[in-house]
Amino acid sequence: MDVSFSPVKDAALRLGIEVAQPAAIKNNWEFRSRLEGIGADAIIVVGYGRIIPPWMIELPRLGNLNLHGSLLPKYRGAAPIQWAIANGEMVTGVTTMRIDAGLDTGDILMQREMAIGAEDTAETLGPRLALMGSALMVETLGGLESGEARAVAQDDARATLAPILRKEDGRMDFARTAQNLSDRLRGFQPWPGAFTSFKGKTLSVHRARVVDAQVAAGEILVEGGRLMVGCGDGASALELLEVQMEGKRRMTALEFINGYRPRSGDGLG
Repeated sequence: MDVSFSPVKDAALRLGIEVAQPAAIKNNWEFRSRLEGIGADAIIVVGYGRIIPPWMIELPRLGNLNLHGSLLPKYRGAAPIQWAIANGEMVTGVTTMRIDAGLDTGDILMQREMAIGAEDTAETLGPRLALMGSALMVETLGGLESGEARAVAQDDARATLAPILRKEDGRMDFARTAQNLSDRLRGFQPWPGAFTSFKGKTLSVHRARVVDAQVAAGEILVEGGRLMVGCGDGASALELLEVQMEGKRRMTALEFINGYRPRSGDGLG
């Protein structure tokens, strides 16, 4: 089996930077000794996903610094980019913060905002935030060294959560509004995506848009080669543009109509 390195490790090896990959760090005395020997001014933690032990938090003089993909205290947790899009946010951003014992609860150091485009998905927004965040982390390090960066405590009363995604989050509930379903489809890319069922088989939805149409929630409307499904608000529907039946290739709505013969009044879900 071929083994590929992460972009971070690949860059480190090319630049001649030592790489250590301990399986665990909490009670890893060898790793602790190596870090203490380095005498780092700061430790940067990005995308780690586990609790940092107290000994590591207390080690560097400038702290353990995290780059988070939201404007904290909004969207604390494992999937901030995905949930921001899924919840219909128009603006998000990145935050540099000091890590403490909580879940994304440490003091804020710097933040930058970024607009979320109407067609953005987690796959298109994530790389732009990463570029913005890397520059912000460099700026933060400089600000901490010069004393210009000031830590600000988070307002816990304004906090929202962005929990780790589950497969079930991608299931389309047509009691939701068409806009909310469209936002969730964009946010949950590439996984868990958006899916429902048609005649007992899973139907994945890859592209869709909100349209003005009055159709009962979960009911199909086939009209002029277009495939629409009613949603919970009653005033709008979701037009399915690209779908994929279980075990089959992706196809346009027209291909689906010609191949599977859905009729107006059929149900999804």
